[in-house]
Amino acid sequence: MKKIRLGVIFGGKSSEYSVSLHSVSSLLRHCDPDKYEINCIGITQQGTWYYLQKPDFDKIEHDHWVDDTVVEMCLSLGEKKGIILFDEKRTLKELDVIFPVLHGKNGEDGTLQGYLELSQIPYVGCNVLSSSCVMDKEFTHILCEHAHIPCAPYICVYKRDAKDLKKIYEDAVSELGNVLFIKPCNAGSSYGISKVRNYEEFVKGMEEAFQHDSKILIEKNIEGFEIGCAVLGNDELVVGECDEICTEKDFFDFDAKYELEATHIYCPARITKEQSEIAKRMAMKAYRVMNCSGFTRVDMFVCKDGNIILNELNTIPGLTATSRYPSMISHAGYSFSQLIDRLIELAME
Repeated sequence: MKKIRLGVIFGGKSSEYSVSLHSVSSLLRHCDPDKYEINCIGITQQGTWYYLQKPDFDKIEHDHWVDDTVVEMCLSLGEKKGIILFDEKRTLKELDVIFPVLHGKNGEDGTLQGYLELSQIPYVGCNVLSSSCVMDKEFTHILCEHAHIPCAPYICVYKRDAKDLKKIYEDAVSELGNVLFIKPCNAGSSYGISKVRNYEEFVKGMEEAFQHDSKILIEKNIEGFEIGCAVLGNDELVVGECDEICTEKDFFDFDAKYELEATHIYCPARITKEQSEIAKRMAMKAYRVMNCSGFTRVDMFVCKDGNIILNELNTIPGLTATSRYPSMISHAGYSFSQLIDRLIELAME
């Protein structure tokens, strides 16, 4: 059987660079070498693209992958689909499909997807428009609310308009309540997110959020807890079991996500069967509204009154063997290796 020539892209110019290294090293260890001819493509934090001639999964995971065996490269935009190495022969290595394992800006926001579209190489995950809209929390709110999917009440503030923070704060408190969440519209892994209870915390939170994006969301604090749902597919959708985040922290921040600091994940979530069905239907509807394909994790809140509202979507969720998405979709019958196979099949449809 002819092997599928698989390109796997990782790293990138994003604050979530280290998250990508952990995801991709786990994914690579679970790729069947009898099925795939694996071609590793790493992007440094400075934005240089390298082809790894002798990929070492441990070195990738611990960020020691740039060595004397890597060669600078780019994607081919010609008739032959693949990558061009910047060696003496300008070697072309043809690819059948690409699996991008990057999180955040320049990897999950449609930027990379646009480059992949130009290369005409099939790729895993959402397309350009879906990726960029999902990445932007304001656009997610606008589109999903238009489709009658309940979301947290919010105010959007652009940096250019943030001259009078005192007035913005007073308006936000008047409209949304005394406890607020500040979120960069285009960032992931909880970078730049703050829970604020007074004006001093508000000013600090706004300053931090604007370091990550020029547009921020101020959201009403939702009393309750967060759940997630894994959705898989193109035309026909499969949903995994819902999971539940139980944290002693103010919110599910970076340390809680990746170190499980004062946090525990329950899968299945400790909710009623009716709530689980509602959450799964909401997840599938949000997936369709945002025109997702391949896979996406949909995050929601279970409110104090038992109602469920949308939080956000993640088009390239964490992909270690113990990450939330693989854990949830395993309840639909997919092992991690089977999930990888299915995602590649969906990309090549």
